[in-house]
Amino acid sequence: MSSVDNHPEYTSSEMMTVTAARALENGTTCFVGIGLPSEAANLARLTHAPDVVLIYESGTLQTKPDVLPLSIGDGELCETALTTVSVPEMFRYWLQGGKVDVGFLGTAQIDRYCNLNTTLIGDYTAPKVRLPGGGGAPEIATNAGEVFITLKHSKRTFVDEVDFVTTLGFGRDGKGRDGVPNIGKGPTRVITDLCVMKPDPETKELVVVSLHPGVTAEQVQEATGWEIRFAETLESTPVPSARELDVLRELKERTARAHGGQ
Repeated sequence: MSSVDNHPEYTSSEMMTVTAARALENGTTCFVGIGLPSEAANLARLTHAPDVVLIYESGTLQTKPDVLPLSIGDGELCETALTTVSVPEMFRYWLQGGKVDVGFLGTAQIDRYCNLNTTLIGDYTAPKVRLPGGGGAPEIATNAGEVFITLKHSKRTFVDEVDFVTTLGFGRDGKGRDGVPNIGKGPTRVITDLCVMKPDPETKELVVVSLHPGVTAEQVQEATGWEIRFAETLESTPVPSARELDVLRELKERTARAHGGQ
């Protein structure tokens, strides 16, 4: 647990979720992934962004779940949605039609150019681990106005080269989107439990722009599988407020009760 300047104590995971939630502005239309992205997006809805429009891959529009969904097929999403449309309509009209401002994604692996891997770990012909796959993430990453990525920081996740490019960031050389017509800007920020990163405007390589309180540059480097770059002027990420922590903890407690946890 951490405590800064008399602010409430919080965990590194809570710091990450609150920081990711703050990235969503009120009124934004957001295509939400399951897991950490869903946690952050719903925290934003319950705090500073009550008019954020949350869309899940199953076709639920403007859903307002009382607990975090287990999957895109969780009935909680449909029950609390303004309406539910077919998956083809979701992708063809809403996403590919340019009506989604932000795609909020997680991943198993990420590299310096924001390419994401959720397909497999190891060699393609004989993988060590098979992962769930891309789902709608590849389409979200190329059609949403911009993409936010949130995940925990470790060398296992932040790798020099992803084993498989499931979801395009900026390609293996940072030029994967050059000359390719698409609606969105691609990844614009990566939020972890240690820091916030943004792609360099020219090279598209990730640059650390903000360190969370109590985190050092050395810690970030130690948890990254390449020689990561740092902004000339590093900011300090604002700490979570008491209200943000209360709302987040209540949300997770409701979720645990609903899903049979303690």
